[in-house]
Amino acid sequence: PMVMVDAINRTLKEEMARDESIIVYGEDVAGDKGGVFTATKDLTAEFGEDRCFNSPLAEGSIVGTAVGYAASGFTPVVEIQFADYIWPAMQQLRNQVAPFRYRSDDQWSCPMVIRMPCGGYIHGGLCHSQNIESIFGHTPGLKVALPSNAADTKGLLATAIRSEDPVLFLEHKALYRAASARTPTPPEHYTLPFGEARIAREGSDLTIVTYGMMMQKSLDVAKELEQEGVDVEVVDLRTIVPLDSETILESVQKTNRVLVVYEDHEFIGFGAEICAQISDDAFTYLDAPIRRVAGEFTPIPFAHSLERAVLPSDEEILEAARDLAAF
Repeated sequence: PMVMVDAINRTLKEEMARDESIIVYGEDVAGDKGGVFTATKDLTAEFGEDRCFNSPLAEGSIVGTAVGYAASGFTPVVEIQFADYIWPAMQQLRNQVAPFRYRSDDQWSCPMVIRMPCGGYIHGGLCHSQNIESIFGHTPGLKVALPSNAADTKGLLATAIRSEDPVLFLEHKALYRAASARTPTPPEHYTLPFGEARIAREGSDLTIVTYGMMMQKSLDVAKELEQEGVDVEVVDLRTIVPLDSETILESVQKTNRVLVVYEDHEFIGFGAEICAQISDDAFTYLDAPIRRVAGEFTPIPFAHSLERAVLPSDEEILEAARDLAAF
């Protein structure tokens, strides 16, 4: 079995061995340390300082130089130490990386992967717990992946590295070594296509649409509701851009009830787009209102008790799902 952080490390090694154009850099990623979470451990020793090296503590520089590398025939895989640190690079992301194809009339591409540890539940406070997918899901030209387990991480990361377009690869810190995200080790050079959701659990009474850290919480709720005679289907999106709307709508048409669960702020979070698409394209199939469980519209507090109060809990998801099933 393999945990999520090891899946990242293994995939980087396999892909760097496969393609000499791939370079890895970021804050503290080189040498024995291998980054704050050890995801890049041993890459410098195996591939040399020219292909895995440290950067200045300057996210604008990390992303900006990645544009230059990508335009020069390299495939940069850069690490932003925490997703919360990406904001100094917004000018590069929004005005350079994302519209690269558009601005060149599809003559040039900008192949790069920006890996970012994200999410709460780790007692990290407001600058180490942010969920940022809604902002970048709203940015044309970027692909956004949010794996929920080790096998999907391996397959999606390999696909991201092989993509001709920029990918934001969001890795939930609380899943890095979590037993719930551990899976059997996939084969070498395993890939997963973007835009194909996974039915993590089949059911007939209620659909939960989710991704990332919330997938395991949703599965736990589904198991509990099974004891109450409620059969819950869980859809794990895997990527939000591209979004597998077809799988979502097919599930809703089957169960006629849907709960959307995400960790980011409920207000203008990505789950609101999912709800809108269901309302537009599957409204006549619904036997109950669309429901959401998501984070409060507030920074993530440092105190454990306050963090638990503002992030989705198993109890909140269970209560919402139970209410929907009984509607």
